[in-house]
Amino acid sequence: MSHRNVRPLLRAGLAAGVAMTMAAQAAPATAAPARVGNVQKAMEELARTPGVVGVVGGAYVDGRPVGTASAGSRLLDGQGGRIPADARFRIWSQTKQMVAVAVLQLVEEGRLGVDDKLGDLLPVVVEKDLVERADEVTVRQMLRHTSGIPDWYAGKPNPDGSEGDDPSFDVFDFTTRYQPLDLVKWSRGRPRTGEPGEKWTYSNTNYTLLGLIIERLTGHDLATELHERLFGPLGMTKSYLMVEPPDGVKGPHGHGYYPDAGGTPRDVDRFNAGYTGGAGGVVSTAHDVSAFQRAFAQGKLLPPELQRVLTDRLPSDSRTQGKSRSGCSDDFYITGGLAPGSIAMTFYSADGRRQFAMSFTLSVKPSAVEVDAGRAVETVFCPSS
Repeated sequence: MSHRNVRPLLRAGLAAGVAMTMAAQAAPATAAPARVGNVQKAMEELARTPGVVGVVGGAYVDGRPVGTASAGSRLLDGQGGRIPADARFRIWSQTKQMVAVAVLQLVEEGRLGVDDKLGDLLPVVVEKDLVERADEVTVRQMLRHTSGIPDWYAGKPNPDGSEGDDPSFDVFDFTTRYQPLDLVKWSRGRPRTGEPGEKWTYSNTNYTLLGLIIERLTGHDLATELHERLFGPLGMTKSYLMVEPPDGVKGPHGHGYYPDAGGTPRDVDRFNAGYTGGAGGVVSTAHDVSAFQRAFAQGKLLPPELQRVLTDRLPSDSRTQGKSRSGCSDDFYITGGLAPGSIAMTFYSADGRRQFAMSFTLSVKPSAVEVDAGRAVETVFCPSS
């Protein structure tokens, strides 16, 4: 998934998603927009994108909904009716930012330090030789994707050796229960991506490990910690972390599809929760994701020095800045993620006053779809008439 200026076309990559754990610093508040456009119109335009089955989204200003809507259909080929506008959806890699906040709240409580070593916090990875150089990798490096630990999700290689579109596992296995350490073990045979702290390289393994650290330090499972620290206090009443296959998304919602070896789209609504966890296992809604981003951007979840662990950019980070300049000269930051069956993303203003969260269910591989999501933001927050 990439960022582009003006109206960013979302040309999806694999589960790296939009790796905006390095999110936006809060900025001074500005006046609310004089006019708000039609969210339903924006959703209908997005639903016409080739490869999109359905789309659901909601826009918020100062915590108040200015429009929630959906378009397309719940199921393939126009079946199943429309997705409810308040439906839950998988937020994929946006989970990482929530896990990062939970880790840094533990730092604030004195339970660990950002420069503590992985091997000390999670001795099992040393005892079982699951992570190379675990005695050098720090919490800060895992939070910022500079640990050099390879990604367990990384796609199967193409014949020319480049990374392929398909994940490293069986997308259609909906029942096998993989433990987080099983996923970490998958990454062990892959080459490191750099020296600890050397450069930014996205890896889901970082957040699988951080989830395990949270559980070891608190004695609670990650789902409980996220609920007690974030979902409950922020009124995210429809959010939860999926933990067991064959968990599905609760309530009526859009189903995503992924092509099998013959190219036929197959329903992956039961995508194995065991593959995600701290790296991408949260299910939420447009309302709830917006509530989280509003609180984060406005500095309500972490003290400034710990917020900067996530928001300060690295000199070696070569990614395009996760910010788009809209047609009405407002800056919006982007956070999101994707995996087989769907894409989720949230645009939000740096001052935390405005959010627009969306989820797209697909009939093709995420890498095969282009979504002009920035146009939807302009339609809603920068209407021309």
